[in-house]
Order: sequence, then C-alpha cells, then structure tokens
Amino acid sequence: MELCADKLSEIEDIQEYNQIKMIKAFQNAGVRESYFCGSTGYGYDDFGRDALDRVYAFAFDAEDALVRHNFVSGTHALTVALFGMLRPGDTMLSVTGMPYDTIRSAIGLEGNYPGSLRDFNIHFEMTELLSDGTLDYESIKRDIAQKKPKMVYIQRSRGYSVRPSLTWREIKKICDISRAASPNSIIMLDNCYGEFVEKVEPLSVGVDIMAGSLIKNPGGGIAPTGGYIAGRADLVEMCAYRLTTPGTGKEIGATLNASRELFMGAYHAPHVTGEALKTAVFASALFEILGFDTAPKYSESRGDIIQLIMLGNREKLIQFCGGIQSGSAVDSFVEPVPSDMPGYESQVIMAAGAFTLGSSIELSADAPLREPYAVWLQGALNFHSGKLGIMLAADKVLRGEKK
Repeated sequence: MELCADKLSEIEDIQEYNQIKMIKAFQNAGVRESYFCGSTGYGYDDFGRDALDRVYAFAFDAEDALVRHNFVSGTHALTVALFGMLRPGDTMLSVTGMPYDTIRSAIGLEGNYPGSLRDFNIHFEMTELLSDGTLDYESIKRDIAQKKPKMVYIQRSRGYSVRPSLTWREIKKICDISRAASPNSIIMLDNCYGEFVEKVEPLSVGVDIMAGSLIKNPGGGIAPTGGYIAGRADLVEMCAYRLTTPGTGKEIGATLNASRELFMGAYHAPHVTGEALKTAVFASALFEILGFDTAPKYSESRGDIIQLIMLGNREKLIQFCGGIQSGSAVDSFVEPVPSDMPGYESQVIMAAGAFTLGSSIELSADAPLREPYAVWLQGALNFHSGKLGIMLAADKVLRGEKK
C-alpha cells in the first residue's frame, strides 16, 4: 500500500473528475424519477430511454449514443456497429494487430460461421504490432495511406495478448495519422474496459465512434446486461438502423424493467471503475514484490482496468484463479477449471464470483490455457474486497509453490 500510494491518489483524482462529470450528464439530460419506468411493445415515446442516451453521450463527449439493454455483450455492440457502417467491398483495417478472440468470428477470421463480414464481401486487413507489442506507427501510416480503408479499427484493451493497452495519447496519435493519410476513413474504437479510466475520452481526440459493454466499466456493476455505441450522430444512426430496422432506428425499443438499473449503473460507473483500477494497481505492486512480471507496472499509466500477471505455468494459473474465486461474495466455494468456451479457440479458465453473470467490472480473472500462462485480472466493485481477493490469490499461488 505504501509502494502504490501515489498512484492510488492519482486514481482518486480521476474518479472525482469523472463522477462530477457524470452528475452533470444526468442534470443536462433532465433525468427524473419517472424515467425509471419501463416501456413495453414498440417503446414509442420512451423518454427515459432517450435521456439515458443523452447521459452517455455527454459522459463520453459524443454527439449521440445508443444505449440498450438488448445488446447481449460488448462483442454484439461492436458487431452491430461494424455491420451498421460497412458495406460490401469496404475494407476494415485493424491498426492494433489481431482483434480480440470473440470478434474474430463476426469478422470471419475464425470458425467459418455463416453471416460474418466476410460473407458480405467486407475485407479485413491488419497492421502488425512491433515485436515488443507496441504500435508500429510507421506501418500504420503506410497502410492507411495505401489502402484508404472505409474503417480504421482500434482495439483499446490488450485482449488475450501481452501488448500494452492504449491511453488517450496513443489513440490520439493514431487518429492524427489517419486523418492526415485518409480523411474520409471512419475511426472506430473497441473501448471495452477503457471507459472512465482517464479524464480524456477517445471521442474528444479524434475517434468517430466507439462501443462497449454495460457489464464492464460503464454499467457500474449494477446494469444487468446491455451495451452502448457512442460517437458521431450520423454514424450512431446507421448503427441504430442495424440494431432495429432502417427507418425506425432509435425511435423504437421497449425498455421493460431495465431503465432504473441502467441509470444507476451509469451513475456509479466512474467510482466503481476507479475501485477496479486501485485493485489492479495493488495487484501489480504485490506480485512484483513476490517476483512475478506484471504489465502494466503499478506506477505506469493505464488505458484500461486490466492487469496482466505472468504466472509461468498452468498450475499457478489455476491456483491464482482459485484464490480469486475464494475471495468472492458469490460462489466462493466453486473451484474454477479450464474449459472450452464459445468464441475461444483455446481452453479458458475463468474466476468470477459475480452478482451479474460474466460481469468483468466485478473482481474476476481469466486466461486461455496457453503460453505464456498469464492471467488477465480485472474489476472489483470496491477496493477493499478487491484487495482481499488479490491477497488470497497470492497466498494460493505461494502455497502451491511450497508443495
């Protein structure tokens, strides 16, 4: 705690800034208690749904936003955005290397599932990362200038790779390069795990549109499901036409009984994200003391809530996840085991004693069972419980070593 005290204080400053901004977002949207009532049927004139869009738009520095409980995951929100904006013959250029596992099947890179972008003759190109996992800005500039893609695609978080996550500064540099090399290219960001981590939002430094999940940072641990798309109004409208139908877009969609939880989740999101960041910093500091390699280091800047810890072998990976599970309020008695998972090519182990199934803003850890046997840790609704889970995980790993 002494080692990472300065970084924890820095996070609290970001928490306060983003929390005040969120209150302003609610006030500007005119949020009132009657907005928490859900609609049925077509959902015409659902003023709460429209106000929630305005809340997220202000919080993310967007012209408009599409926030819906019927986005089933972050990958679904990203897929709706891709299909909403790309047309046959268009090229999507990922400038941050290979995208995250679950979006690959939607693009058509893995699994050969019907209905992918590839089925609609939408082309995928990729700029490789440098050997150290950082961005190759020269190659990004060359590829964008040569290919003039319809979309420049950025993945903020590391996914199941060891590359650094992107802060707003790296994102801005990509946007500046793209604007100069191909002004008409749409710049899209997979913002999963990155919301409210910094004071500067990607949409204010050049990103045109971004998407994410409400059971990660922006749902505050309260939203039971859902996702968002936010950015330029014309692009959000195109995505809305894909989510519903051309011509109806954002105008329909019943909210049922989800509105109150989505509003509450948005309100709590900046603070909860900060608690998850503190937990990640503590984990990095503790495991560095214990002799493990971590990324990012406890003192480094962060672009998302994810903490990578290199455990070195299969046994330690399983032990770590067991420790995280044992520190949970829910399902603490469960022993995580590796398993095949839809959307993943390798077996995956997941530890998540969560109030919301699959919520990764709650303390959780997961990893594919493959080299380098690193664990991806994220979340914690409050720092005190997060710290406990980390210490239990460390204890289990160390006891395993003694055996």
